[in-house]
Amino acid sequence: MTVINENEREYRFGDSGPKYLQKGPRMNFGIVVLQPGQDFTAHYHNFMEENFFILEGELEIHIDEEIFQCKRGDFIHVEPKKVHYLINKGDTIFKAAFMLAPYQENDKVEVEYSPYGN
Repeated sequence: MTVINENEREYRFGDSGPKYLQKGPRMNFGIVVLQPGQDFTAHYHNFMEENFFILEGELEIHIDEEIFQCKRGDFIHVEPKKVHYLINKGDTIFKAAFMLAPYQENDKVEVEYSPYGN
């Protein structure tokens, strides 16, 4: 059994990015924060599905060719091999819980992506 408070871990980029509360053995779980104007690199996972539950703010998420405007309380499910790109176009902090499963070491593949289609 594990009990951890999110304040015991740090965000990857200081005040933003992902913060893992658990990595494996069967899933990854964490919190992600994007400051206003920040984005997160487009990527996909070969085996893991990724889920987000928005806790604060708003998010524009691109999943393959579709764009979704999401807000607090929304749940987002991304299937394996679907390229996804996150951007906070709002003027407040975006915060969400995320989960990836089934756990696979080094399953993230970053891709070049332009939200403007260039």
